[in-house]
Amino acid sequence: MRIVLASGNAHKARELGRLLEGWDVETFAGELPEETGQTFVENARLKARHVHAALGGGEWVLADDSGIEAAALGGVPGVRSARYAGEDATDEQNLAKLIGALDGADDRRVRYVAELVAIGPGGGEVTARGELAGTLAAAPRGTGGFGYDPAFVPDGESRTVAEMSPDEKDAVSHRARAARALREKLGSDPNFSGEA
Repeated sequence: MRIVLASGNAHKARELGRLLEGWDVETFAGELPEETGQTFVENARLKARHVHAALGGGEWVLADDSGIEAAALGGVPGVRSARYAGEDATDEQNLAKLIGALDGADDRRVRYVAELVAIGPGGGEVTARGELAGTLAAAPRGTGGFGYDPAFVPDGESRTVAEMSPDEKDAVSHRARAARALREKLGSDPNFSGEA
């Protein structure tokens, strides 16, 4: 089944395509709304509803809002994770700013959070959340993943997420946990229409 991701991020589309077996996840090429929500689920819902309306309401739409929260910073960068170092910041710049913000901190606990909102052709909405706890490494390591993965060390691991294989990441990631929860909510019925 086809589902349109309310994002132009090909990394997320590929990852969610692996996680949502049986679904063909495609990126959305149009404009997305400004993320004005105060929470991840609010931002995901904004994007999902915008794309659902832009496509005429007849297709499955999936939106993800995710980020990293540092305990020592009171949950920052949170919903501003993708723009932490500025509106046009790269992943590397955002990560460097977070590493710098925790330089010398005793508390290096961080948490990845992912919120998914799916809207069916009939307008029904389903939400799911996933989290992954860990610590922030003092310097980036590894070449896999994206975003904050090169410095995120999951609890019980010595490697960063960027040092894991895609299969290993898919087994534990916040997005994988949210995707599994979403699949459970949608059920195994391939004809689930998402009626409001």
